[in-house]
Parts: sequence; C-alpha cells; structure tokens
Amino acid sequence: MCGIIGIITSERDQTGSDRVLDTVVEGLERLEYRGYDSAGVAVIDPERKTGLWRARAANGTRSLEDLVKQMEDAPRGSPAGIGHTRWATHGRPDEHNAHPHVDCTGRLALVHNGIIENHVELADELIAGGHRLVSETDTEVLAHLIEAAIVANPEARLEDAVRVALARVEGAFALAVIHAAWPDEIVAARRVSPLLMGVSDDHAFLASDVPAILGLTRDFFILEDDRVAVLTPGSLRVTDLDGNEVEPPRLHVDWDLDAARRDGYDDYMSKEMAEQPEAIANTLRDRVLPDGTLVLDEVHITDAEFQAINKVFIVACGSSYHAGLMAKYAIEHWARIPVEIDIASEFRYRNPVLDAQTLVIGVSQSGETVDTFQAIREAAAQGAKVLVISNVVDSSMARESDAVLYTRAGPELGVAATKTHIAQITALEILALYLAQARHQLTPADARALLAHMDVLPEKVARVLERSHAVHEVAERFRDSSAFIFLGRHVGYPVALEGALKLKELSYLRAEGFPAGELKHGPIALVEPGTVVIGVATRTPVWDKMMSNIAEVKSRGASIVLVANDGDEETARHADAVLWVPETEHLFAPIVDVVALQQFAYSMARIHGLDVDRPRNLAKVVTVE
Repeated sequence: MCGIIGIITSERDQTGSDRVLDTVVEGLERLEYRGYDSAGVAVIDPERKTGLWRARAANGTRSLEDLVKQMEDAPRGSPAGIGHTRWATHGRPDEHNAHPHVDCTGRLALVHNGIIENHVELADELIAGGHRLVSETDTEVLAHLIEAAIVANPEARLEDAVRVALARVEGAFALAVIHAAWPDEIVAARRVSPLLMGVSDDHAFLASDVPAILGLTRDFFILEDDRVAVLTPGSLRVTDLDGNEVEPPRLHVDWDLDAARRDGYDDYMSKEMAEQPEAIANTLRDRVLPDGTLVLDEVHITDAEFQAINKVFIVACGSSYHAGLMAKYAIEHWARIPVEIDIASEFRYRNPVLDAQTLVIGVSQSGETVDTFQAIREAAAQGAKVLVISNVVDSSMARESDAVLYTRAGPELGVAATKTHIAQITALEILALYLAQARHQLTPADARALLAHMDVLPEKVARVLERSHAVHEVAERFRDSSAFIFLGRHVGYPVALEGALKLKELSYLRAEGFPAGELKHGPIALVEPGTVVIGVATRTPVWDKMMSNIAEVKSRGASIVLVANDGDEETARHADAVLWVPETEHLFAPIVDVVALQQFAYSMARIHGLDVDRPRNLAKVVTVE
C-alpha cells in the first residue's frame, strides 16, 4: 500500500512551471489506487533557506494538486523531487501525518512504504538524543536516523548515511530520500516493499508501481531486497547494504497508459468488469502444446519433482484467497493431491509442516502482497517447491519462485479485484489440469476436453455482463436492506465469500458468507424478516442440499436472491429474485457465477452514491503486514 514517485533531472523548465513538481503530482494521481488518505510532495529548491520545499494535503492527490496550484511560493526549476500517496497505518490519515517527512534541519525529506516494526524504540532513542518528532507515524524515525548518521560523520555521503540508518531498522520499507546538500541525487532503498527505477538521457526516476512513470519509459530496473540506489540525472547506481555494486534486474513493459484509462466508462471498475472475457481468453491463450501437454510461463520444477508432490498449500489474501479456495476443489478432483488453503498472514506463524515434496502456491494480483510474499519465502526456506500466480511479470514473488503462471489480465486500477480475480481462478484451473497431467491423472485428451469447456467461458461471462440492467433492478429492490448473508456449497461456497466481500468493500454493508450446510450450526440465529440471503444455486452436484438450506432461511422470513442457471425455473420458484447465469461445467462455474455477484455489489454501491474505484480504508496493493 501507499505509492512513491521520485524524479531527478538536469533540464530546467523555462515555461514558468516546475517540471519536476508537475511530474511528481501527475505520477501520484496514477498511484492513488495504492492509497488515498493523504498525499504530499517535496522538491529541492535552491531559492529557499532550507533548500527544500514541501506541500502535503489530506484527502489524496486531488487536494494536493489544488493546494500546489494555490501556493504562491511553489518552486520553479527544481532539480529533484519525491512524492507519496498514503494509506494510513501508524497515525491518523491527515496532513500532519502525510509524507514526505523531514528531519530537524528541514533539509532532508523522505517518503516510505512499509512498516518500521521497532519505531517506538528508535523514537525514544532519538528523542533522548534531542530530536523533535512531530508526527504519529513510524516513518518519521527514518528521516531522523539518517540525520543522526550525517551529524555523526559529516564526511559521509547521503547513501552512506542511509545505510547506517537502515542497519538499525526492523521491518519492511521502500524509501526515497532527497537532501538540500546533495541536490543532484535521490537515494532509494528497499526491503520487501516494491520499488522500480528508470533512466533517460537527462532524467532518472523511481516509483512503487509502473503507471506512475510509464510515460517516461518502458524499460525499468527493479530494486531488489536490501539494495540501495543512487539516482542522478541520466544514470543510476545500485549497491548492497555493504556498498558493493550490483546489477539490478531489468523489466520491459509493453502496455501503455491508454490501457489504464476508463475508455468512456463511468469508472474503472465497470471497465475492468467488462474486460473480464478478454482477461480469461488471454490467460488461456497458448497453454497447450501440439501434443496436448499444458504449459506454464516459467518452470524450474522437473517432471519427477511434480510427480513426487504429495501435498499442496495455497496461500493468499482477500479475493486471491477466495480464488485459492475455488482451486482446492479442482486440484483435489483432477490431480488427486490433498490441498490446504491458508490465509497468508497466518501461514508462517503457525509453523507449517513442509518439505521437498510440498508445493506451495502463492496467489497475488500484484506479486508484491507482503503477507503472501513472506509466506512463500517461509516455504522456500523449509525446502518446499514454490509456484506463484501473479498478474505482474517479474514481480518480487515471481522472481523468488520455482514456477510462475501469469494471469494476463492487464492493469487493474479499481481497488476491488474483478478481472484479476477472474483471471486468477482461470489460471488456477489451468494449474489443476497441469498438475493432473504431470502426475498422470489426466491424459492429454482428457485435458483437451476440459479445456474445451474453458474456451467458452469468455462468451458465457460476456452474457452475464450483458444483464447488468437486470442485476441493477434486483439491487434497487433491496437498496434499503442492511443485512446480507451469502450462502454456497462446494465450489459455490468461495463464490459466496467473494460476493460478501465485494458487497462489504464497495457498499459498506454488513455482509457475511457461509457454507450453506454450516448455517444450522449457529449463523441461522442471524436470520429474521428483513435479512437478505443470497444463495449460489447453480446446478452443481450438491444442488439438492443447497435448496434444503434455502428452505430453512426462507421459512424464517428471509428474502431470497438466488444465482441460478438460465431457464432453471425449479430453482427460481424458491427465490424472491434471481440473478441468471449460463450453465457451466460445475468446477468452472465460479468463473461465471461470481460475475453476477460483482455486478450486484457494484450496483448497490452506485445506488448509494459511493465511489466504487476507491472504497474507504482500502488500497490496491498491500505491502504492510
């Protein structure tokens, strides 16, 4: 979470504006999906006494842009600047706690993603040493640690002071620092939280994600863990924490900014939902060799090692976790391997039993989700094989895995996952077939037959999307309801969980998802007249059981909305309203069924006048534990 951008240049704008300042603010707008509680910018300004100019605003980048335009002392011709858009962790989401933070001299400014776990201990030490900390954040200690290192060794370079400071730090960080005494450089460092960089003839720039600086380059350098970078106009140099120079990995991006714009849609979420058929098709494309063998994107696991796997763990968070739950059914059914699903933030703290015959699958849209990243690192440390499902090529998780399957959904800027979630389920279904083939549980002919069912999924999802008006009418009917229970059985259960999550994320309504068979073991106490029960009732092998559970809640006065297959009037008779979807092979049904629940949550949010792209308190990329 949170977004960082920085730029340094040898050019000077003669138009009366400030190119560095304008570029930083524009880049922050593109990063706002990572956090929008507050935003700020700092630039080198030789005309000021401190050599530094700073502006910060609550309520995100729009407020910051307005503030900068109003400030008469805004600089002209800055050589370097950094900016930050924040998702609050430590301290309230206000201007007081917004980045960049400065040191006691006001000559150093710093932006930071991540969490400094020992910040209380460090703050106490700094205060005892005479430093004045003015925010509630963990980040501010970094600025003062670097200041203290400069004071202790005035002959040191800025990068040396950063290394000294980071040696004291526990936790995750991506940071960028500017200092008036070094106006021609930006120093950056990273541990866990992502950071990438680029250069051109007269510029160097950095950001926490591609969109912020994509207009400046298509070729990026990735800053790896425990690396320090020094950016100067037209060049960059990367070293480890001991000062040894290293070569950073490169990344080429072949999509452009137009792919991240709304293209006439009211919001990113509606655009990205409409792109789901294409996301499925792209994820499926070129997965079968002429002999019928399935392929992944990158594999460093041998056939013998795949055949020796006797247990699978899937680790993920949020919507990715629900995709993993859906995959459990497919992997166990086709590959005949036991599968455990873990919430990534709990995985490494329960001391899981792993070995070389264990496959751990990490699922993350960004490939940077810190809980999932740390979970796969724990798995690798215990000798397990690691496979990553990610939407971002060469992400941190992908680089540290033994195999990768990319989802090819394209950029997703809406905070609530839609097309990336659908693509994850698709990729995990492909992986289930791949494992089944590798373990000789499915022949190539069997796999081709199943893939034929998958090939029609884009068309079926498109048919669901065409019914948005009908879904909106159902949402209008229940617009004043305040309690929703989502039910499902078998593969319908994780669909119900995802439906409840989407309604919570977008509409801020009380919504809970349960396995329908678990209802009578406690949750049915919540059911009363006025409760809306949304059931995933498409024709899976447990349809009869599902309908019995629906009868139980209906008899207690609940209003019933059912996701049902086209033309299934028998199911419709039990419902007050129906969300219709095409019939699908039951292990692939979640890919189709979940779309109707996305649309329902979207409609409820729009009915209540809420911002579907920027749900409160959420961020697109979660890079703190």
